[in-house]
Amino acid sequence: MPEDGGPKLRVNAGYVVHQLQRATSTATEHPDPEARERALNKVRKWVQVFQAMLDGTISVGSRTPIEGIPSWVTLEVAQGGFATGNLLAAGPLQAHELDLLARIDHTEAGHERAILNVYYLSDAGRSELRDMLRSGCYHVNVPEEGALLVFAWLLSKGMQEQAYALLDSIAPFFDRLRFYPVPCTSPAIPSFTVRRFTVGEIVCALKASGGNDRVEQMVETLKIWQPLYDRAARLFLETVQDGWPCQTYPAGWQLRARALLDEYQALRKLHRLCSKPDRPKENFARLRGYMNACIEDPAKLTGRDVGMIRKILFGYVARYGAPESEKFEKLRAGQSRIASLPTNHQLNEVLCHRLQRFPQDSGIGDVEPVASPVSAGESLQFHVPAGYNMPPSLLRKVRRCWEGSIEQLVEKGIIPTGETLAIVLPQITSQIQAAAFADADLRRLYTSLYTAFRRRRSLLLLDLQHQVRLHELPWVAAISGCKKDVDASQQARQMLEQVSRLAIVSFPHRILPNKLLQEIRALVASAGLSIPIVDEVAADIFVGVFSLKFLQAAQIAAHLLRNTLYERYFDLSYDRILRMNPLTEIGGASPEFSALCAELSGVGYKPGWSVARNGMIIEQAQIVTTHNLATLFTAFELRVALASQLRTLAERCFCWICRQRGIKSPSRKGNLRSLTKSAYAWRQMVFLLSFLNDDEVSAFLSWAHQHLEREKPVVRRQLLPALAGLELIVRRGQLSLTAGGTPAGEPRRFLGWTTDRHWMLDRLDS
Repeated sequence: MPEDGGPKLRVNAGYVVHQLQRATSTATEHPDPEARERALNKVRKWVQVFQAMLDGTISVGSRTPIEGIPSWVTLEVAQGGFATGNLLAAGPLQAHELDLLARIDHTEAGHERAILNVYYLSDAGRSELRDMLRSGCYHVNVPEEGALLVFAWLLSKGMQEQAYALLDSIAPFFDRLRFYPVPCTSPAIPSFTVRRFTVGEIVCALKASGGNDRVEQMVETLKIWQPLYDRAARLFLETVQDGWPCQTYPAGWQLRARALLDEYQALRKLHRLCSKPDRPKENFARLRGYMNACIEDPAKLTGRDVGMIRKILFGYVARYGAPESEKFEKLRAGQSRIASLPTNHQLNEVLCHRLQRFPQDSGIGDVEPVASPVSAGESLQFHVPAGYNMPPSLLRKVRRCWEGSIEQLVEKGIIPTGETLAIVLPQITSQIQAAAFADADLRRLYTSLYTAFRRRRSLLLLDLQHQVRLHELPWVAAISGCKKDVDASQQARQMLEQVSRLAIVSFPHRILPNKLLQEIRALVASAGLSIPIVDEVAADIFVGVFSLKFLQAAQIAAHLLRNTLYERYFDLSYDRILRMNPLTEIGGASPEFSALCAELSGVGYKPGWSVARNGMIIEQAQIVTTHNLATLFTAFELRVALASQLRTLAERCFCWICRQRGIKSPSRKGNLRSLTKSAYAWRQMVFLLSFLNDDEVSAFLSWAHQHLEREKPVVRRQLLPALAGLELIVRRGQLSLTAGGTPAGEPRRFLGWTTDRHWMLDRLDS
């Protein structure tokens, strides 16, 4: 953190420029039109961010980056936490808004959103809001859309003072933001099952996904142009005499040839996917040109022309066989079968038809009826062969709306990462949080508000600022006094333990992502626990200090890991950490812990600024705290609960690292990112091994060597020094801490960050 009078920390615009370049390249060069469209949207966002940084209209790093816009307003946030300047509850009028404007006979242009907000303050509008509250037939996509529902609920309970205080907070933005919900036809049904997407979202995704251009071109070629090419070749084969074409023309030949050319022109107006038939150097185009000459005056053909026709026909017969030959018939029959296969576009229509029979706002408990083969009725309706089995690629999309327990969805791969787990978890945590309200309508509304709030993307913040919290929203603050005296802590604690175990067991190689930690932190509060949950800190905005909770987490780790393999491997002194005094904090920070991490990194506090040096310090903080593993293991006694799985989890970490080290990215940045992820997985593996006895650790090392022998040479070159380093520590030896520089020999300690070239990258390139 800069000292008083020192230079103010600023965010490097180079990151924004790099993202803009990447998006621009994808938008212009990617072969998939959908990918180009998505990239164009990213280009728009990054141009806005960059322009705003240049003219100062956005203060990057602040909780209120847009002047005049309070922190509770939901912002559009690009990758990395950069606000674009757009407000998600603003923007063009949506379909339900246009419908309401037509219904209330609105004629004044330019003030539509203000008129809609004011409408919901009228008797008729409040009546509609109360009906929505009672029925639950509404959506809250961004938190602002629930504000007037809270207003209506407060009035219905005689809480006029709170209602009009809320109105005072939001009224200045009536002209820009939607403070009213999206009406829908069916209510959300509370459930402790989860889904990744709703049925309606999957239907929209299927409808939006266009067909594969190359597949569509191939089908057009096989169905339309190949048969026409065959007919053209046959016509010329009829003219062959003594091995030369255009020597004799059967009766009616010119009429049949003219009919073929006319048919080609008619078909070309209808079928334009494949450009090959029009290419002048293609044999089909050449034959049509010669055919036209033969129709007008065969005598105009030169010897060279006849020779070229002969060459084309010779190549045609050699490739496909003579017409009506066994080779020809077999080849064309196979191509006909391929051409008759339904396209993904046709199958998408079948799936959408099936999915539209289910409630669009929820998931599906049983996807097997949707995944069944094509029925006879569907065959007639969608022109798909009856009995055709849906391809696995499309069924994977459909299964993303399968609704089940979190464990089921993780087991089936529908929740493949901790990040995805964090996305679905609010469906449950929102209900746990809402249990504090006695009124059923308010519980349902709070659940919607909570879920919408968790969809907000985090801002890039400096100086240890914290993200906007749910209770800071004026309409949530207005109902905070309505909570009943209910103890939901046991339910929250059970869910917290379940999620913690699930994340560690399902993704042992991955650190807990910040989005998931956000949900864990909310469950910690609901459970009435006081345990420090630390986020992953971004190296490009690190200000050199850690908050107090990092020291608290480190001291929990110290109690758990003193005198273990983990402490020895990373050359820590947990006794020293336990002697640190949390009361020495300054402004919520722990300078003593921050200094320790800088010391352990080997770089200290040097003049200047470096992402790599920041990364080395942050990595040491993750090592010392175990990045929440020790905290969760201690809080829920996971060391005992997972005792039978610890070695298996460590083996899974090692297998994942081997796969990761076998992948070489075309970019330097990609290789560095892969390397740091591998190092984090290695750290988690060492943590798990620290709870095994010596014999179990020895057995693991023996297994790891055998596994490594089966890997590619490039993987062995990289991981043998790291494995030897782990063995040395197990034997109570000593290792150098550094991750970079020219290796002085084997073995090595595996860390991810370095200011030098990482020793493992040399082995990746060799």
